[in-house]
Amino acid sequence: MQQIPLGSQGLVTSALGLGCMGMSAFYGGATEAGSVDTIRRALDLGVTLFDTAEAYGPFENEKLLGRVLGGDRDRVVVASKFATDFTDDGAPIGLDGSPEHARRAIDRSLSHLGTDRVDLWYLHRADPNVPIEDTVGAMAEAVTAGKARYIGVSETSAETLRRAHATFPITAIQSEYSLFERDAEHNGVLDTASELGIGFVPFSPLGRGFLSGTVTRKDDLPEGDARRNLPRFSDEAIDANLRVVEALKVIADEKGVTTAQLALSWLIQAGTVPIPGTTKASRIEENVAAADVVLTTSDLDRIEAASPHGVAVGTRNTEAGMARDRG
Repeated sequence: MQQIPLGSQGLVTSALGLGCMGMSAFYGGATEAGSVDTIRRALDLGVTLFDTAEAYGPFENEKLLGRVLGGDRDRVVVASKFATDFTDDGAPIGLDGSPEHARRAIDRSLSHLGTDRVDLWYLHRADPNVPIEDTVGAMAEAVTAGKARYIGVSETSAETLRRAHATFPITAIQSEYSLFERDAEHNGVLDTASELGIGFVPFSPLGRGFLSGTVTRKDDLPEGDARRNLPRFSDEAIDANLRVVEALKVIADEKGVTTAQLALSWLIQAGTVPIPGTTKASRIEENVAAADVVLTTSDLDRIEAASPHGVAVGTRNTEAGMARDRG
């Protein structure tokens, strides 16, 4: 798979990564065997960017990824994140962007991953009670100490991104971005990242399942799946959102690709590095093939008409979640 620069600080990754969250948290239905097969298939296909976080489990996703990578550790980019503090047994304490917590968190992640460094270490969410300069300053200490190679932020505002980068070079910002969620184009985050040479890593690039065709009704989601509580997945919103998917599917069918491949290709061609999550090896094969799909100007115009900014019905997160993500 093609390897490309992520940001301008020297990090190189595959054009598309693997989001590992769903293997351990929030969505349900994953098995350890299926997750192991998925990670290994991704490795076979040349995926080198693997995304995890302390909060996924908590801790269990980092441990899973560390176990599976084993001897392949040195040929991949491991990205992890911290923000919420936890007790040692995984009980959440609360959002904590203090330098003291950052120092504890990097050591804990290294222990769970079974490695001596995190290649890309993100601040998962900015703490409104701690200046971003203080948090990033502590993250920079981890780089100096060799515990992290590069640092990033997740779901910050354009202003916070600029302040973070002025403190220490930010390699990447991770935010939700897809044909269903295009706020990054309108809130200044994409433009600011481009201006500063910061890579953009879209999470939920398949609309949390809509664009992969895995969600056609609320009952498709297993009990305990966090998406059941999101406004975009309410009974009233799903039908409207599926009409958007159908319009995109027409374009995809004409190109001989899946809707998921169309959506991922759109992101890759825009210069971002999406990290679709899956627990199925077959989905990895489908997603990786998106890197070879070429969209013409006509294709892009039709996609824009089918899925413009604001087309999705329902917000992408709960009210509390949206407030938290406006860091």
